[in-house]
Amino acid sequence: MKTVVAIGGNALVSPRGTGDIHDQFARSREVVKSLADLVERGWQVTVTHGNGPQVGNIMRRVEISSGEVYPIDLGLAVADTQAGMGYMIAQTWMNEMHRRRHDRIVVAVVSCVVVDHNDPAFARPTKPIGPFLSREDAERHRDRDGWTIIEDSGRGWRRVVPSPKPIRIIEMPVLKSLVETGQLVVAGGGGGIPIIIDEKGEQQGVEAVIDKDLTSAMIAAEVGADVLSLVTAVEHVYINFGRSDQEALRRVDVETLKGHIADRQFPEGSMLPKIRAAIDFLERRGSKSARAVITSLTQLPAALGGQTGTTITL
Repeated sequence: MKTVVAIGGNALVSPRGTGDIHDQFARSREVVKSLADLVERGWQVTVTHGNGPQVGNIMRRVEISSGEVYPIDLGLAVADTQAGMGYMIAQTWMNEMHRRRHDRIVVAVVSCVVVDHNDPAFARPTKPIGPFLSREDAERHRDRDGWTIIEDSGRGWRRVVPSPKPIRIIEMPVLKSLVETGQLVVAGGGGGIPIIIDEKGEQQGVEAVIDKDLTSAMIAAEVGADVLSLVTAVEHVYINFGRSDQEALRRVDVETLKGHIADRQFPEGSMLPKIRAAIDFLERRGSKSARAVITSLTQLPAALGGQTGTTITL
């Protein structure tokens, strides 16, 4: 059985930690325990990951060092986080497998994703990156640096950037080959490095961040995953979340979910992208046996066994 596990960038930062590299390594060592559990249970695992806090901090360093060292653009910042976070996840995952007497190689693939340069997302930035800020600090960046800012799910204010829809992944033939030969893979970090194909047929980077859950859905469908596992902070997806009549969705089909989307049950900045990715994966796969699972990381092995989490089917 094959699964693609999509982990958020915030999952690699301790809730009360500093968010620095030491903290991210420490958190990675915790995260990979669930991945190793899955491997020991016989799952073929491919990991994707977000990079919101990490890429935001890189861009903040660019601002602070302006005039002292050369700047880098957002696309290169995504590439940097893919390589750095891929290295952390791969190293800690291999070490965890070694402790369990399973010496495995984990391959981290820096991935480029083609987008449409006419995508309307370029005119409407929506993707949060960087740390949570006070309203005062966020508005100062808006006025001084030209940021677009939003209030993010009641947790503070953040910078948002364009988030075009992924069209295809340049390295997909390589990813397919790795999965087919049973390798443990980290790919599509941060949704992939966004590129366009110009009139000469050549690749050019663009200033954007692709939603990692949509890229994860594409990877999962292309490699023929049985399950797309979308990791979040809660054990289940809820309707009427935070109200006295909130209800956990344990097993739900795509059409029912589309009805809940129409009823605005899922926040744009948190659960809705995962719901959309789950639907996208299942419709791409077109298989009644395929499923998407949304749950917390610690509950993921149990959720894949059908014991908890939210399971979504066609």
